[in-house]
Parts: sequence; C-alpha cells; structure tokens
Amino acid sequence: MHWLAASVTVVVSYFIGAIPFGYVVAWMRGVNIFEQGSGNIGATNVGRILGWQYGALVFVLDFAKGAIPVALALVLKPNFEEPVWSRGFVEVTAGLIAFLGHLFPVYLRFQGGKGVASGCGAVAVLLPVPTLMALAAWSVLLVTTRLMSLASIAAVFALCAAQLRQPAAWDWLEPRTWFCIVAGTLVIAKHHANIGRLFQGTENQLEDTTMMQQLNRSLHVLALGLWFGMAIFFTFVVAFSLFGSFEAMGKAEKRETWFPRVGDYLAADELVDGPKEQGTRAAGFAIGPMFTWYFALQGVCGFIALATALAFLSEPGGVHRWRVNLLLAAVALVLVGWPLERKVHELREPRNRATEVYLLERTDKAHGEAASARATFGQWHLASVFVNLAAILCVAGAMALAGNLPTATPVNDEKSATAEPAQTEAVTG
Repeated sequence: MHWLAASVTVVVSYFIGAIPFGYVVAWMRGVNIFEQGSGNIGATNVGRILGWQYGALVFVLDFAKGAIPVALALVLKPNFEEPVWSRGFVEVTAGLIAFLGHLFPVYLRFQGGKGVASGCGAVAVLLPVPTLMALAAWSVLLVTTRLMSLASIAAVFALCAAQLRQPAAWDWLEPRTWFCIVAGTLVIAKHHANIGRLFQGTENQLEDTTMMQQLNRSLHVLALGLWFGMAIFFTFVVAFSLFGSFEAMGKAEKRETWFPRVGDYLAADELVDGPKEQGTRAAGFAIGPMFTWYFALQGVCGFIALATALAFLSEPGGVHRWRVNLLLAAVALVLVGWPLERKVHELREPRNRATEVYLLERTDKAHGEAASARATFGQWHLASVFVNLAAILCVAGAMALAGNLPTATPVNDEKSATAEPAQTEAVTG
C-alpha cells in the first residue's frame, strides 16, 4: 500500500508541476508566449511582455506548483512508517518530479521553463532555512546587478552551500542534499546560454526602475545599520557585560551556588589574580561560541553593503568612492579578524593549562611558562581587538557617508503590454 501511495503522489506531482502557467496566462491575454521575447514560458519573459504584474502572478503560480506536491507528500507521510516515507524520499521525489514537470511539461511537448520558481517552491518546503539564505543572495544580486540569471545561479550555490553546512547533509542517503545537487545542476544547465552572455558582457538586464533604485538604497542602509549596531553591541555591551559580571562574581564574597569557590583560584599574586581568573575563564567559555555568528553576520552585512554601494560609483562626487573604500577596508579587516580570533582560540588552551600548572605548583619554572603563555595570548588577543575596532571605525565612517546617498532618478516604471520583445533570453521560469 505504501508503494502505491508513493507512486500516485509522484505521478500527480509531475502533472501539477507540468502545468504551464506562463503559457496559460499569456494565452488568456491573447499572446503566444513562444513567439514573444525570448520564447520562454517563465515569469521573467511574461513580465517583460505583459507587465510586471503578470510576471509576478506567474512566479507565484509556478512557486505554488513546486510547493504543493511536497506539502501533499508531507501530509501523507505520518500514515506510513516504511523507510521510503520516514527517510523523506517521497516528499523529495515529489518535489524533484514537479520541478522536472516544469522543465519538461507534457502539455507543451516538453518545452518548459528553467525551473527557478518551481524549484524554489519545492525547496522552500523541504529546506526553509537554506531557502531563506538562497533568497537573500538572489535578492541582493538582483537589486545590485539587475541580472536575473546571475542572481538565480548565485541562489543555487547559496542553497547548496547552506545545505552542505549541515552535518547530516554528508550522508549519501540524505535525499534533501541530492535534491539540491540535482535540481541546482539542472537550473545551471538550463542557464548555459545566459552564462555565456554573462562572460561576454551581453546579458540582458532588468529595467532600472525607481523601485529598483529604492530597494538598492534600502538594502545598503539596512546592511550598514545592522553591521554597525551588531558590532557595537557585541564589542561594547555583550563582551564588557559578560566579563565584568563573571569577574565581579569571582571576587565577590557571596556568589551564586552554581559558581562555587575553587581552592586553586582563591589566591592572587603579581602574575595571576585567582578570583578574577576564574570569572574570566567562565566569561570566555560563554562568549566563545558567539564569535562564529559574529563574523558570519559581519560577512553577510559586508557583502550586501559593498555590493549595493558599487551602484553609486557612477554618481558624481568622491563621497561614494570613499564609502566603497571604507567598506572594502572593513570587509578586509573582518576577513583578517576571523583567523586572528581562531588563533586566539587556539592559544587559550595552552594559556589556561600553563596557568593551572602554576596555580598548583607555584614553582619558578611554572611561573616562567605561565608568564610566557599568557603574554603570547595577550599579544594575539590585543591584535584581534585592534582589528575589530578598526573595522568598526570603517563601518562608522561608511554609515556617516550614507547620508550623502543620491535620490532616486525618476524613470517610467510602467511596462506596456506592447513593449518591444526582449532580445535576450529570460531566465526565471
């Protein structure tokens, strides 16, 4: 019975995915989409020929026909305990078959779109978090470059990278990873002509509308604000609060029962202040895992801020070039700061071990080794602090210069249904 249910689900998924919404919407408007623009049934070509409202409608419908088969399989899944259902093979296969239905629809003699919208719908249900990361990469590149093909290809790589970051993704029987790899490969293969034009510099761009310009400015300001606010909060609030609170607790006469007194850390001398050292250790243990997120978020904000800033270089005035230079410096400092922090992390254990030996033995030899380890750790830690502060200053400067962002250039945002057909191939579909 479970095989019959799985087979029916997969077959139904194909016929749902094969519904050519782009062709149907254009036909209802009296247009043969195969004879207009690029001849592609995807949302981008429909939007260029009929207007962005119809393009958005086709995108939503194509997204839904990728998501619905996966959702249907997930609804049926609790009724079956067999591995083909419990391991997730049915919902993944349903999504993949729906995606293939869009690429090769039986209703149109297998002449389909490129699978971006339908694939996005399927993967949004299968892998919501990686999909958000892929959508973020797609949005940023679309707004900054207006190249739909480049944005779509970048989204594929972002999706696969996000999925492969998961430990379970490296299990060769993990179906969701295979979906990302197979569907991503097919999307890129469908874009082979666009990739050639990207290298030649002849790929068609979306129209530079007022809305597109406003989105670019908004992304730029939001990325800068998040970057600056996060760096200030982490550096001057979180770090100082954690270390201050734990070190004060280490020195307090009355302390929490879960932070007991340890005999080796009761004394203080010119090298080690035992009570403070105990608090410092606890604070370092608490703040350590945050650095991965801290640098990852800085990297994301830096990429968005720098990418959106490049669009203003054509504007008159040197202030935009100064902002780009400051952002380049800030990104470079983040890239330097991450391995520096890793080096500090590696030196923390030898420092702690040498300090503990000294606290136990109190010999001259242990004193020298502890002093050396602590000095080395302190030098690298100081370097990482200065690099972090320098990055914050660069971001602060870019924030200050953001007040000189140009206003949007008025353009005609309305796309006439009789507009000239696009001369290069549309990419979303």
